[in-house]
Amino acid sequence: MTPLLEIKRVSRFFGGLAAVMDVSFNVNKGEIVGLIGPNGAGKTTLFNVINGFYKPSRGDILFKGQRISGLKPHRICRLGIARTFQVVKPLQRMTVLDNVVASAFLRSDSKREAVKKAEEILEFTGLSSEKDKISKGLPLGMRKRLEIARALATEPELLLLDESFAGLNPTELVQSIEVIKKIKERGITILIIEHHMKVIMSISDRVVVLNYGEKIAEGTPEEVSRDPLVIEAYLGEAPAA
Repeated sequence: MTPLLEIKRVSRFFGGLAAVMDVSFNVNKGEIVGLIGPNGAGKTTLFNVINGFYKPSRGDILFKGQRISGLKPHRICRLGIARTFQVVKPLQRMTVLDNVVASAFLRSDSKREAVKKAEEILEFTGLSSEKDKISKGLPLGMRKRLEIARALATEPELLLLDESFAGLNPTELVQSIEVIKKIKERGITILIIEHHMKVIMSISDRVVVLNYGEKIAEGTPEEVSRDPLVIEAYLGEAPAA
């Protein structure tokens, strides 16, 4: 079976700096794949390459067997890849509902259809009671979920989540984890960047680890958590023999 997403020896340079270097891995349909690594490891840069904000300096990215390297973000979104951002970016002067309606227009033929789709997604993400509020005034946890709702409104097959759990309190964490699990149940594949290790290890089928722009490990959460290179990357020293 062809993987949904194929990252093939991808590098991204900024001048003489290699932010991502020769990274390869696949994401299969229906999986949740965690992308982890210390700050500055190249995770968000790789997301920006996948969804078209940056062109890869070399290497290829394939989605459903089709080469998407270098396509513009709107074309990649239309193909079925949506993303959230580490720093949430709602349309601040618009209501929660209108934020999601704006995204729903990608695959809707009318405002009525877009509104209906947006209301269903707000119900799905637990935001229905907030739909008439201006998004700027929402607490962080709800703004993070609104970011996910906006991405879902484009009807993606692959969802890229960039630190959707950062800064959340314990109650918000539980709510967001439930949303992620429901998204997977809908058949949407997820590639997620997250620093919250307990969360990422509990929801991921596989984990890919970057350090200084290079892939240093890949495997199940259990395999990765025992990998000496991963432990060294996070703790600064290899475990004692």
